[in-house]
Amino acid sequence: MTKTGSTTLKVNYRTSHQIRRKADLLLPPQVRDVDGVEEGRKGTISVFKGPEPDVRPLDSEAEEIAFIGAWLAARIADGIAPGETLVLVRSVGQLGRAKAAVKAAGQQWVSLADRGAEAGDRIAIGEMHLAKGLEARAVAVMACDNEVIPLQSRIESAAEESELDEVFDSERHLIYVACTRARDHVAVTGVKPGSEFLGDLME
Repeated sequence: MTKTGSTTLKVNYRTSHQIRRKADLLLPPQVRDVDGVEEGRKGTISVFKGPEPDVRPLDSEAEEIAFIGAWLAARIADGIAPGETLVLVRSVGQLGRAKAAVKAAGQQWVSLADRGAEAGDRIAIGEMHLAKGLEARAVAVMACDNEVIPLQSRIESAAEESELDEVFDSERHLIYVACTRARDHVAVTGVKPGSEFLGDLME
């Protein structure tokens, strides 16, 4: 960390300025992670720049799969190895779309749980909550649909306003973590009308 006047600057070496700036739209200045640890994000700077994140709602699952397939293929054509690439979704129910997108890219997939020796040859796919601590050069965050994130079943189970707030905060943090796994490239997609979080990212 470095200090400028009375502000402590936290230096981010993992994520490009463009990705960090876009992901920051999802969260308030003070955030609490899944372990209850509160952290201020003001004053964070990234040491390198990259392309703008590609955030878009699409008309259908088929269109989304085709788009992410082409996006993955383009990243690999640019020299990013399949093992340096992730495709993340909210939950198990959306993994089929991730698999289909990898297939559309002409690649093979491996689950995050099995990622290891095969990482250099395959694109890893998995759920957002499994991505904490991971890094990749390119990340596709798929299936950010209405009622998928935030998860409708969690919203309906909230008995009080404070519980509902916690649901939204934690769901926002999930997509924030997913986006910031990327060092250089990130694409975030969903089927229209899409998650309200897509709207935040498109501001």
